[in-house]
Amino acid sequence: MNVFQLTFRNFAFFIPCANNKNGVGALCKNRRPTVMKHVFVINPCAGGKDRSDDIAAELDIIGLDAEIHTTTAPRDATRFVARWLADHPGEGVRFYACGGDGTLNEVVSGAVGADCEVTCYPCGSGNDYVKYFEGTDFTDLEALTQASSVEVDVMRVGDRYCINTLNFGFEAEVCRTMADVRRVPVIGGRMAYTTGIVKSLATGRRNPCRIMADGEPWFEGDLLLASLANGRYAGGGYKCAPWAENDDGLMELMSIQPMSIARFAKMIGHYERGEHLDMPELHDVIRHRRTAHVTIESEHPFFIATDGELLEGTRFDVECLHKALRFAVPAKTLTTNT
Repeated sequence: MNVFQLTFRNFAFFIPCANNKNGVGALCKNRRPTVMKHVFVINPCAGGKDRSDDIAAELDIIGLDAEIHTTTAPRDATRFVARWLADHPGEGVRFYACGGDGTLNEVVSGAVGADCEVTCYPCGSGNDYVKYFEGTDFTDLEALTQASSVEVDVMRVGDRYCINTLNFGFEAEVCRTMADVRRVPVIGGRMAYTTGIVKSLATGRRNPCRIMADGEPWFEGDLLLASLANGRYAGGGYKCAPWAENDDGLMELMSIQPMSIARFAKMIGHYERGEHLDMPELHDVIRHRRTAHVTIESEHPFFIATDGELLEGTRFDVECLHKALRFAVPAKTLTTNT
């Protein structure tokens, strides 16, 4: 099914349409358009600057009648979105996560399973999920408000959700460091991931675990890291999952076994550019597959990072929810996800 979007100054109308034989949508008769409300969920701490006034001013310039909610605490965005949906049953709405991947994670967690849309206005330090849609400018607010949506997968981790990447081992330790230094001059901000790598080389290179994939044993022993991905980027631009598709119902499971610091130093540039899966000289330490369900467990408590947000436990079950969310993408590159 295609969607025609009619945009007026303060409202966007979305009309479901059947495909004709040429794949071009035709306006459907006897179907009432849905008024799309626009709700901006702003993390005032993201990116080291409160963008609330800037966003409100830009919305005023483009003439969009929107609701703005500024978060006040961790998980506030999830609670707000869930409450908004409960209070406005049947109303068409698009939620704009204004912040980084953590803010997007919280908005998604409140929206999964509901009849609504989510998108991201990236103003955090990483914003890795939107990099999947290469060439798309999510910071063009007017284009974003006029965007059409695509269906994307979401990972479920117990009672939590993850839209981009889930990391275990070395990268989870990197995320722990990033949380500590994110707002520290020089070593924080966009350098936070590099800082986390340097520190984790000393503390996070051997991580014992057992991994099951689709009910089958996949790995047992020490790992440098393991990741599950629907998106392709993590850590502010590292292309950790270059083959990922965010709408195929499968997660990209990848693991790397422990290695010397010298070998790691040679690998990291290839990992950043997304070349690691294609390199025969790394096949002895890298494993990869696509999977719909994964269990990660260890004898001792460990951390995982879900879109950069840390969870601690001894066992995590991760399931891919196929096309569980409608995500709005500016139309100029919408065809990249079809």
